[in-house]
Order: sequence, then structure tokens, then C-alpha cells
Amino acid sequence: MSLRIGVLGASRIAEQAIVGPAAELGHRLVAVAARDRSRAEAFAEKYGVERVVDDYQAVIDDAEVDVVYNPLANALHAPWNLAAIAAGKPVLSEKPFARDESEAIRVAEAAEAANVPVLEGFHYFFHPVTRRAFALAGDGTLGTVTHVEVRMAMPAPGDDDPRWSLDLAGGALMDLGCYGLHVMRSLGRLGVPGIGGPPSITGARADERTPGVDARCDVDLEFPDGATGIATHSMVADDFSFTLRIGGTAGEVLVHDFIKPNSDDRVTVTGAGGSTVERLGTRASYTYQLEAFAAHVEHGAALPFGTADAVANMALVDAAYRAAGLQPR
Repeated sequence: MSLRIGVLGASRIAEQAIVGPAAELGHRLVAVAARDRSRAEAFAEKYGVERVVDDYQAVIDDAEVDVVYNPLANALHAPWNLAAIAAGKPVLSEKPFARDESEAIRVAEAAEAANVPVLEGFHYFFHPVTRRAFALAGDGTLGTVTHVEVRMAMPAPGDDDPRWSLDLAGGALMDLGCYGLHVMRSLGRLGVPGIGGPPSITGARADERTPGVDARCDVDLEFPDGATGIATHSMVADDFSFTLRIGGTAGEVLVHDFIKPNSDDRVTVTGAGGSTVERLGTRASYTYQLEAFAAHVEHGAALPFGTADAVANMALVDAAYRAAGLQPR
């Protein structure tokens, strides 16, 4: 079955996150809307979307739209996810799920009451590079895990980018840190030796670009069984860099680019016998994600996480902001 997808907005991320994966998997992009209709028209022409409609609600209400993809600014994720839920349309939502925990709870409760799937787009989790790192941590290959590092960095977006807007729920922790904290929480769910459960925050430090909006935010964590973690996030770096390192008493695993494994699919495993490099394929993580979402919508296949996970992740993001001396969005 081919899903008919409606797209909210003409965002930059859509080419990677939905256009390419839909084409590869045989799904159709049937409708798009943007605040500026000319942008939607250009998007539709460039990417082969079947038609442009007047506004976001028209995408959701379109009878031919089976599922909605929501890549809008952070502050618009929850309102338009709620609108899609009200129309009975499953949603693939870009992260973060909402602007804060309370908003995430509203979306989760609405989705559960209506029995409408909403998936927060943590695409990295679906790729073999992440699966391999988590498997090595969980099967004892690394021994008892002692430390986890997620280091994320990117060059600064333009001055008018919504990621710099407090009103639109911007900031480095919102844009990047939601990933870093999700990695830590995911390890906490896997029964990993040395981890033992979900992490807690022991400290955080932020550099503000404008009042309340973090250009950098680093978060220190600890796990119930003694392992420590650090997640660093910068939106003012010279280059892109997205690494995941899990160290234990018997070795460590390094994922060289867990966000863009289609560019670098290396996983380096180091133990007593030295290091080996595994290459696990450059198929995009977004394609794996859409494949899993479609299987859930079409056939009821299980997803690795749902709206309760999204609420828990936003709660940890909120806690990290408070630990850094800033207010949640």
C-alpha cells in the first residue's frame, strides 16, 4: 500500500526527512501548504507534490491525505499535531514533540483518546549504526558501561532562523539536545549493564545568544547503576559533528555520525584485541523511520517508542533547561 502524505510547510528538512524516503519507498506526497503560497508552489514543483492547498488545516482536511508530516517550527508542533489528531490523521512529527512537557502531555492524551498514532521523529534510532551501538552496550561486549558521550555541533543558522526565536521555542537544547537526551534515555530502557534505568541530570551549562535562547548547552547525567553521561550541543560550531561514544570496562563503541549515517556509516569497536571498523550502510535513517511508521499505520507493526516516550523526553529537556538556569520554552 502506498501512503498518501500531506506536508505542513515547505521546510528545509523535508527533502531529507520525507521527500527522499517517500520516493524510495513508493509513497505519494499529495498535498502541501505554507504560510507563503509561493513557497509551497515552489516546493511542490521541485519535489513533485501533487497539489498546493491554501493552509495547514486544508492539508489535514484533504480527503486524500492518509498521514500528516509536521516539520514546522518547534512551537507549532503540538498545535498542528493536535489538529491532525482531531481529524483522525496519523502524524510523523519532527522533534521536539512539543515546546515543553505540559504541551507534550496534551498531545499524548489526545492521541491516546483518539487512538491516532503520533511518532516523534527520532530517525537516528532506526538506523543500523545506532542499533549496533546499543546492541554492543546491551550484550556485554563492552563490559559494564561506565560513560556515555553524545557530542553534537553545527554551524550557526541564519539570524532569521526560527531556531533562534524564543517565541518559536528555539535553542540548541531544543534542536539538538532533544536528540542527546533521547540517546541517554534510550540506553536507560535497554537493560544495559552499568546503566540500570533512566538517567537523571546532575548539571547543565548554557551560553545564551539572546535572553533565554541557548546557542550552546551541555548536560551532565548519571544512571542508577553508576554510569555517567555527557551530552553537548552547539549551534555555533565551525562544522557539523554528531558522535555517540559508549565506553565500558571491556571496550568502547564509537558511532562516527549517528545523525547522518548516510554520509558516514562507520562504527568503530575497540576492545582488548584492538579496534575494528564496521560499515553498516548509507541508506538514510529517515528512510528506515518512514518505513517503520508506514508499517505501523498500514499493518499495526510495533514502533520502538510512542507518545509516552515523547512526554518523558520533553520532561528531561525541561529539567536540563532549569539546571542550566534557563526557563523551559
